[in-house]
Amino acid sequence: MAFLKVKEACFGYNSQNILKDISFKMDKGQIFCLIGPNGSGKTTLLDCIMGILSLKSGKIFLQDQDISQLNPKKIAQKIAYVPQIHNKTFPYTVEEIVLMGRAAYNGMFNSPGYHDHQITHNAIKIVGIKHLKDRPYTELSGGEGQLVMIARALAQQASLMIMDEPTTHLDFQNSLIVLETIKRLVKERQLSVLLATHRLNHAFYFENNGLDTIAAMLNHQNFAVFGRPKEVLSTKNIGKVFNIDCQIIDYHLDQFYNQKYIIPVKTID
Repeated sequence: MAFLKVKEACFGYNSQNILKDISFKMDKGQIFCLIGPNGSGKTTLLDCIMGILSLKSGKIFLQDQDISQLNPKKIAQKIAYVPQIHNKTFPYTVEEIVLMGRAAYNGMFNSPGYHDHQITHNAIKIVGIKHLKDRPYTELSGGEGQLVMIARALAQQASLMIMDEPTTHLDFQNSLIVLETIKRLVKERQLSVLLATHRLNHAFYFENNGLDTIAAMLNHQNFAVFGRPKEVLSTKNIGKVFNIDCQIIDYHLDQFYNQKYIIPVKTID
C-alpha cells in the first residue's frame, strides 16, 4: 500500500490553472524530489497535499484515507512539515520549539506529558542537537535553526516529512549537514520525504547514496519528467524545463562508488 497517493489532482485560482492532472504515489522509506522553475507550482502542490489548499478536482490519499475527510490534527499526525523559512519571533528554547511538534497529539488546554517530553528528547538526540537544547531559538544560525525544524517535525512521529527548500540560505557546510541528516533519517527510520528543491543535484545526492529516490520536474501545470534521477535528469530534459545548457559528469570515488553531478554551463538563448 502506497503511503501517499495523488490522483489526477487539479488546482487553480479562479480560471487560472496552477496544477492539472497530477498523479503519483510514494512508498515508505522513499525520497521524492520535486523540482521546477520559480512559479511552477511546487509549494502549491505541497499545500494541497497537507490539506491547506483544496483541490478543484482529483484526490489525495494518505494511507488510503481521503485527505479531504481528515481534520488538520489527523493530517499533522501523518505529515510533518519543515518550512523554507521560519520566523524566530519569541525566544523559546530549542527544547520548547521541538516540543511544539507534539501539539498534534494534545488538546488545546492540555499540557505536554512525560511521554511527549521523552519523544522530544529523543528527536533532539537523533538529529544531533542535544548541545543546543537550552539555547534560545532566536540566537541560532540558519543551519542550526533548520535542524531544530527537522527535530520538531520528527517529534510529530509522522511517516511522511514534507520539506520546502530545506537548504535555502544555508552555507555549503550547513547545506550538507541538512542533507546528511535527511539521508540518515530515511536509512535508519524508513521515513518518507517529499522534498521541493531548486537544486537538481539533491536528487543525485540521495540516489548516489543508495536511497530509493524519485525525481519529478514540474512545469506547465504537470510533470515534464518523472522517474529515477539517473534516468530522467538528462541534459535534454533539464534544457527543456530550465532553458539552460548543462553537463552531467560521473565522478568515480573508487572502483565501487560512482556519483553523478549536474554542472550548469550557460542559459539557452
